Amino acid sequence: MMMHSRSQRAVVAFDGPRLIAALVCAATLVLSGIAQGESREPLGEGDSVRISVFQNPDLTTETRVSERGTITFPMVGEVKVSGLSPVEAEARIAKALSEGKFVVKPQVNLNVTKVRSRQVTVLGQVARPGKYALDDPTATVTDIIALAGGITQTGDETVTVVSRDGKSRPVDLKKMVSSGDLTPNVQLVNGDTVYVQTAPVFYIYGEVQRAGAYKLEPVMTVMQAIAVGGGITPRGTERGLRIRRKAPDGHLQTLEASLTDSLVPGDVVYVRESLF
Repeated sequence: MMMHSRSQRAVVAFDGPRLIAALVCAATLVLSGIAQGESREPLGEGDSVRISVFQNPDLTTETRVSERGTITFPMVGEVKVSGLSPVEAEARIAKALSEGKFVVKPQVNLNVTKVRSRQVTVLGQVARPGKYALDDPTATVTDIIALAGGITQTGDETVTVVSRDGKSRPVDLKKMVSSGDLTPNVQLVNGDTVYVQTAPVFYIYGEVQRAGAYKLEPVMTVMQAIAVGGGITPRGTERGLRIRRKAPDGHLQTLEASLTDSLVPGDVVYVRESLF
């Protein structure tokens, strides 16, 4: 049974490059806590289970829930378990064994070994996009992102959770951790999709050490952008800085810039060569 307790859930710090390492660390904690406790979630199609009966080792069975929502158990045949919790399924199998006079006062134990009926999807800028089983019914947004390997360096720290009915809600991970308010770290349910979009970027070129595209941090200035680009080269100058920015009508405009000007997503900062 793959689960982890609330006490083992890691709250990770989402700060720049440490975001990925923190989430992967959280994933390790999640995975190391698996198989502790029993699921109360209902069984569904595709779930794999292991069933044993006390003092009757010959009845031990490993099987999966069929498309009809049933499992086949020795002596009693097909048993409908879909929609039942493991405890309820244990009681139904025990009743069938007792009523058939196969076992006197049977003590049945059912463990879910693999969950296939309850899944969430993680898409976008994570290390391992795909579908993940909700082994723990209390799994939250950060738990699932951790299992997906964490957000990549190009990923935004505000993710979107889309439910099966199409309703979406944003979750600002960085704000959540910095404020200490974990209310937005909602529990996920079967059919949810977690989407991590590409973070907004800016571009810098000209006389800087490392020209290229970089992640745009909130309230970022031209001076900070130059610092991210490694600083101005010996041939460059702070005079005559320019920003090329897309106007609301889609046209590209060139703006004179100062070091304290703020950037917006998509800005292109140009550092000129000094004439002297």
